[in-house]
Amino acid sequence: MTVAELQSWKEPAATVVFVGGGPRTVGLLERFAASARELLGGRRVEIHVVDPYPVGGGRIWRREQSRLLWMNSMTSDITIFTDESVECEGPIVPGPDLATWVAGEGAVILEKAGLEPPGPLDFPPRLVQAEYLAWVWERVVRDLPATVTTHRERAVELTGDQRVILESGREIAADAVMLALGYLDRLPTASEAAWAAQAADAGLTYLPPGYTADVDLDGLWPDAPVIVRGFGQAFVDLMVLLTEGRGGWYEERDGLLEYHASGDEPILYVGSRRGVPYHAKLGYTAPGTKPVPTRYLTKEALGDGPLDFDRDVLPLIEKELAFAHYQQLFTAHPERTRWSWDEFATALDHWAPARAGTPGPEAGRGPAAEPQAEFAAVVAAAVPDPADRFVRTEVDRPLAGLFFGDRERFERFLVEAIEGDLLRRGDSAYSADLAVFNSLLSIYSVLSRAITDGQLSDEDRVRRVEGEWHGFFSFVASGPPPRRLEELLALHRAGIVRFAGPDLEVALDNDQFVATSPAVAGEIRARAFVEARLPRPDVLATTDPLLRGLLDSGALAADELFAADGTSLGGGQLKADSRCRAIRADGSVHPALFLLGPSVSGSAGSSGFSRPHFNGPGFRQNDAVARDLLTLLAPTVRKEERHAS
Repeated sequence: MTVAELQSWKEPAATVVFVGGGPRTVGLLERFAASARELLGGRRVEIHVVDPYPVGGGRIWRREQSRLLWMNSMTSDITIFTDESVECEGPIVPGPDLATWVAGEGAVILEKAGLEPPGPLDFPPRLVQAEYLAWVWERVVRDLPATVTTHRERAVELTGDQRVILESGREIAADAVMLALGYLDRLPTASEAAWAAQAADAGLTYLPPGYTADVDLDGLWPDAPVIVRGFGQAFVDLMVLLTEGRGGWYEERDGLLEYHASGDEPILYVGSRRGVPYHAKLGYTAPGTKPVPTRYLTKEALGDGPLDFDRDVLPLIEKELAFAHYQQLFTAHPERTRWSWDEFATALDHWAPARAGTPGPEAGRGPAAEPQAEFAAVVAAAVPDPADRFVRTEVDRPLAGLFFGDRERFERFLVEAIEGDLLRRGDSAYSADLAVFNSLLSIYSVLSRAITDGQLSDEDRVRRVEGEWHGFFSFVASGPPPRRLEELLALHRAGIVRFAGPDLEVALDNDQFVATSPAVAGEIRARAFVEARLPRPDVLATTDPLLRGLLDSGALAADELFAADGTSLGGGQLKADSRCRAIRADGSVHPALFLLGPSVSGSAGSSGFSRPHFNGPGFRQNDAVARDLLTLLAPTVRKEERHAS
């Protein structure tokens, strides 16, 4: 036995508390186990995981939810384990991705749970992911050189001397604490509180933003109109729970899906900013299309100083997406182009997209219009079919500039658009769309670094990145499985879903909600209104007692965001340094309190599940934090050895 190993047994066991037991904690502990032999020096470790929901899936991926709800990723696109693509210091410890697990050890587990094993290109029920995560958790625990204790309750306080107090009154003295709380519940905004109060006074039903699986939908009555604002994942979940979840079912007749109503469904009038549903997930793969390093939006191009998103970042994003689209089009489908790729790429390299707010080619004047018009002419000459061209603003707002004098005409137009989207997203002839999807993932990685380095202002981060950019990313890359849009069309044919239009505005008129769209004539009246979206993250408004106490005491700091004119943007995220260590209100760094998840600064791109062979940023972050944690816990002699080396 080495000196370090002897010393490790003389020191008391180290205690680590993880608050939050969802996938992020599971992934970090997998990395902890991978590097423990190298860094821990044999010291005994006791790990406590605190979460009122089951460890593994946590709240979002718990087993106790409707089996009708699906993931919006294919089975083959999900893994918890590192592979040869991951660039990290710790050793790679391969494990089965979801598709491999489903076809192997998971098949028996799913059969016992009464779940059909999905195919690699299927979009599995969330309950399948719940079973996978529960299995991964058990494997991770077996591999950990530590004792593991779980606590099915909330942590309500963290004292200055690192004692974690649970709601039962139990206290756990910790050497290190990891807060991995996932998406946080928050207090309603002033606007949401006003809506709720006015709706209650008028005897109306108002459902504010929230996680749809947890929302009480009993106030949405059969056959009654309901105004829904939001056309993304939250709406899809709402649609499923209010139709199949109330006893309806689908039948395929002559290649067309038909919905059979139970009679308990309300009538949903759905609209949003764009007025269209998110694009369907791509239903194919294409050789050679995978995320690659960015060409224009690079760390070198952004430099080290402050950035203006519209001036310095957005033009590079425009070029990045155009490059991805056209490179795939020219190389995979050259018969639909008139120029060589080298000739077109040279023109693209010289293109200088106009910054937001400057005249575009339609303005026909001004210096900014000239390169825009020139590049538009290049595209028109080189790519004859408009369906093969890429203009981000047109992709982002497909209904911009349109007006419909009656709702029926608008609904016919939107049905055709959705049918066209389904055909295109399932056709590998349009693999340029897949290249854009992969480019979006690479762009997010660069943006995450710029945010972490503090190069973007609060206003740009909240309004441009977290608002407009993330909205575009979700619209294009994070939409529903194609089957869900087929169901949407079937529900429309059945008269259960109607389309309300873009830029949807909702007001109260005596005892009714009234919805209007500037693009569609007429109004919609209803006694129920649902905001079908997740609330904007704001840790200063969190209802979590642990975080509120730490923020009030100054043990944690959070962004309080302001626009350039001094207007409050609300709260933002918890502050952490580049190593995910908590930053206190006085600016000092807590050496033994770590923060992970979507409510933490620098988390952009590292949340969610990684695709296999993608070098996911979440893996890289988990590995770095796990190794920091192991170094912190290592015996004194081992620390001295590492310092000397």
